[in-house]
Amino acid sequence: MTSAPFDPRALLAGSRLGVLATLKSDGRPQLSPVMPFYDRAAETLYVSMTEGRAKTANLRRDPRAALEVTGPDGRSWATAEGTVDLVGPGTDPRGAEVEALVDYYRRAAGEHPDWDEYRAVMVSDRRVLMTMSVEHVYGQSIG
Repeated sequence: MTSAPFDPRALLAGSRLGVLATLKSDGRPQLSPVMPFYDRAAETLYVSMTEGRAKTANLRRDPRAALEVTGPDGRSWATAEGTVDLVGPGTDPRGAEVEALVDYYRRAAGEHPDWDEYRAVMVSDRRVLMTMSVEHVYGQSIG
């Protein structure tokens, strides 16, 4: 029996935990655990993050990033590389910056039980939506 070839994009699409690599000002990588959402049709990765954190500051200075996900058994991995845009933080719970985060949540997790509360938290937490245009994907499955 022949198994289907490994598809790193499928692993990216099915993963909700990954490691985002950004570049520090001295060129060294800075790694952050994140909860990504990959839109395979649009070749776009989304991550919600907080303003003021290292990864956000790094991306504002240099928008290049990579995101790695690992399969549940640890025997497969996929990496996406690309250029990032950041939206937010928003100050208006009904503003465009917060609506972008609402759209991200709906696509990644479905409906929230209290959208007014979610919007308020996005403003108070100073959340930012990272959108990565995926330029290159690679990975491997062992075994």
